[in-house]
Amino acid sequence: MSSVTLSPASTTSPGNPSVFYRNRTRTTKTTHPKCRTRTRFRAKPLRAALVEEARPRALPSVRGNNNINGVVSSIVPASKSREDDIQAETKALARASNASVYSPELLKLNYASRPFKVLRRTLQILIGLGSFGLKLWIDQLQGQLVQNRRSRAIELRETFTRLGPTFVKLGQGLSTRPDLCPPEFLEELSELQDALPTFPDAEAFACIEKELGVPLDSIYSSISTSPIAAASLGQVYKAKLKYTGQLVAVKVQRPGIEEAIGLDFYLIRALGLLINKYADIITSDVVALIDEFARRVYQELNYVQEGQNARRFKKLYADKEDVLVPDIFWDYTSGKVLTMEWVEGVKLNEQAIIEGQGLKVLDLVNTGIQCSLRQLLEYGYFHADPHPGNLLATPEGKLAFLDFGMMSETPEEARFAIIGHVVHMVNRDYEAMARDYYALDFLSPDVDVTPIVPALRNFFDDALNSTVSELNFKTIVDGLGAVLYQYPFNVPAYYALILRSLTVLEGLALYADPNFKVLAASYPYFAKRLLTDPNPYLRDALIELVFKDGKLRWNRLENLLVQGKMDRDFAAKDALQPVLKLVLGPDGEELRSLVIKEAIRVTEAITIGTVIDTYNSIPGPLRSFLPNGNGIGTTGLSEAEMESMLELREQVLRIWGLLRASDNFDPSVLQPIIQVLQEPEARNLGGRVFGGITQRLAARLLQQVLRSPTPTPALRAPTL
Repeated sequence: MSSVTLSPASTTSPGNPSVFYRNRTRTTKTTHPKCRTRTRFRAKPLRAALVEEARPRALPSVRGNNNINGVVSSIVPASKSREDDIQAETKALARASNASVYSPELLKLNYASRPFKVLRRTLQILIGLGSFGLKLWIDQLQGQLVQNRRSRAIELRETFTRLGPTFVKLGQGLSTRPDLCPPEFLEELSELQDALPTFPDAEAFACIEKELGVPLDSIYSSISTSPIAAASLGQVYKAKLKYTGQLVAVKVQRPGIEEAIGLDFYLIRALGLLINKYADIITSDVVALIDEFARRVYQELNYVQEGQNARRFKKLYADKEDVLVPDIFWDYTSGKVLTMEWVEGVKLNEQAIIEGQGLKVLDLVNTGIQCSLRQLLEYGYFHADPHPGNLLATPEGKLAFLDFGMMSETPEEARFAIIGHVVHMVNRDYEAMARDYYALDFLSPDVDVTPIVPALRNFFDDALNSTVSELNFKTIVDGLGAVLYQYPFNVPAYYALILRSLTVLEGLALYADPNFKVLAASYPYFAKRLLTDPNPYLRDALIELVFKDGKLRWNRLENLLVQGKMDRDFAAKDALQPVLKLVLGPDGEELRSLVIKEAIRVTEAITIGTVIDTYNSIPGPLRSFLPNGNGIGTTGLSEAEMESMLELREQVLRIWGLLRASDNFDPSVLQPIIQVLQEPEARNLGGRVFGGITQRLAARLLQQVLRSPTPTPALRAPTL
């Protein structure tokens, strides 16, 4: 079928990367020899809908991108209400009611009676993977398994590409499993792209008509006659809606894809059953892993589900003005056709083009990191495939997320456990880190973590010689992956996808700045959560981080506040009340004892510092009338004790200054705290603090009275 060139005003081509939807691969028109369709395309001349020169009708008024409460509104005709949109979504769901779902039983029923088809595909797979396995076996016999690991990883990536969509997806899945693959294989498989030859445009247009039940020219005033992107499961066209003039991206599913992946998963699952039965060396349930992976791939085949994923993602995360999520047009969406808002932008790894538009790659990557942290650790619903083709920099400087076929969720318990894991890493508490793997569902409760602790210590003691903010995330992932590969870990799918997500973002940033560290960019978010989140698990993690040996580590508290303030959502008032409630709670006796000790120390430091300031303000001749003739003698402290007290006072005053300097600080936020302090437990706490201070000062005074005068050097008190 001949291609129709779009007019210059709306041309989108692989050679113009500044405007595209998902330009992962070359979009040169080719025909896949094995593509077939169950719908016969009507052979006739191109209708006006396919020709750019067709003049669109007068357009009704359209609602623009009005920013309401920080959320980009859906772009729908002005006459369409929210109720109409819900009704359109319901109709789209009805059109997708016959969408395939993964069922091992149905696959067995379908292919058990088709032995020749099964045999032919089995031979293709055996030839591809068998030759690869034979080379691995020879490497092992010759003792070159490690030496040839990189070249074998490249061969496996190429083999998966040749075997088609299912194995491309399988390779991408394995690239997130450090417990199953060594690092060289992880790196090579992560480079797999969903690139396959395009299928005929005639089949794509016929699919649109069949799925939506209307002629093509009644939907679009124009549509590109060649796809602007092609992937393993479908390909994308650029079009203009006929009655609104809205530019949209139309994703059409590859014909026969269900048949292809269904047969492959039938064979792969049969292999998994054999592995479970005979390969004792593999402890994981291989069939369960295959079933979970197959369910995810089948979910990607339902484009209405992908549209719902996009809507949910938009609702949760597009409240930030620098994040863009395209809207879905339900009237033109079905199980095999997805129509969404067109996004103009540049792939995030196209640094020269981005900076040529006056944008900064690092700003966009930071936006991606902050959004990813919210996805992973706040709401738990996250984009599981954030490669450069799915992340675009828009001309307005926003970060656009695309392709919502593969999503995942972080369990609530795991969200808090991940933050706790970071705290344990900072504290070098490797026993606690090992125990975290129970909460993260890496290990079954009956596994002894004792042998794992030395492996964690050996790796992290070297890695943590730098500060946490200087650590390279990929270094941690590789090192942790080596530990996971050696021990009986079973990495949950959500965690593997988290590692992949953050590693991809750091990799993009390294193009712009070789010294970029994703943990440095993430630390403000962790600090904010630790300081402000009332969740008991995070409260305990905060206490564990700032208290040691019965003392408050003021330097860590100060650092948390410095880092937390870098997060745009940090609120000083939120960092005060949860801590007080914890201290004054019914289970806070142990913490109250620590707080009382620190309150006494701080009050003493401030009091003595005030005495020193007062002494320094006295004219020189009058100081001779004071005991011992200097400030230190007045307090009864040695010079070392005095310097420690003044340093503590400086830290406390700096922390107070950080709180007061917060953009949203308002003295009225202290009113609820004053009310809390009026409660009986708080008055009792205050009495205990006052009593402790009185005892300490009385002891200082008695010590001073009984001490014999001795000459001491002049005080060098720091100026505050």
